[in-house]
Amino acid sequence: MKTLCVIPARSGSKGVPNKNIKEFKGKPLIAHTIDYAKKCKLITHTIISTDSDEYAKIAIKHGGSVPFLRPKIYSTDLSQDIDFMHHSLVKCEKLYNTVYDFVILLRVTSPLRPKKLIEKALNLIVSDSDATSVKAVMPFKEHPYKHWIPDGKYISGYEKNIHEPYNLPRQQLPEAYYSAGDLEIVRRDVVLNGSVSGNKVLPLILSREDVIDIDSIHDWKRAEIKTKN
Repeated sequence: MKTLCVIPARSGSKGVPNKNIKEFKGKPLIAHTIDYAKKCKLITHTIISTDSDEYAKIAIKHGGSVPFLRPKIYSTDLSQDIDFMHHSLVKCEKLYNTVYDFVILLRVTSPLRPKKLIEKALNLIVSDSDATSVKAVMPFKEHPYKHWIPDGKYISGYEKNIHEPYNLPRQQLPEAYYSAGDLEIVRRDVVLNGSVSGNKVLPLILSREDVIDIDSIHDWKRAEIKTKN
C-alpha cells in the first residue's frame, strides 16, 4: 500500500494572520501536524503544499518536506481543495516514481488530533473496497434541520423536503455530522477524477470535545486553554 500525505499550508490567512506558522505550544502551528504525520509508519511520503517560500523554510526547519511550491492559481481565497490535492498527487507520482493508492489530507488547523487517526482511517477504507474516501466528522452542535436561510426579505427553513423540520423534537432528528477537519483519506482514482470524496464516504466519528479547528482568534484561544487543562 502506497500513501501520499499532503499537509496544506496556504499563506494569506484572514481570520488569524499567518496562522499556519504562528507559534502554538512553543512551535509553529504547522510543526504539530508534521510531527503527527511522522508518527504514522503507513505513510509512504509526506509533503507540505504551500505557495510561500517563508512557510516552506519553516516547514523544512521542523522536519517537513517541500519538494515544490504550490502554483498561485491554486492558492487563492476561492481555490478548492481538489486543486492542490490533484496538483500534489500528479507532481509526487512523477517526482517519486510512485503510484499511490491513497491521498491523506492533514490540515494544519487541527493540531490536537487523537492518536492513531490515520491508522484507524486506513483500516476502514482498506476493509471496504466500495468506499471512495474516509472523512473525520463530529456530531452537529446545531442540527441542520434547525437552520434558516434568507428568502427575499424573509427567512425559510434550510431543509425543504420536510414540513417545518425546525419544529421537530430532538429525538426525531436524524443523525447528522459536520466535517471535523482532522483527517481525510481519498482513493487515488477519486482525486484524479476531480473529487476529494467521491460518493461513498466512510465516517470516522470523533467526539466534539476532541476536536479543535482553528479558524479564528476565538478558536486559537480555546485551543490554548484546552492544552493547559
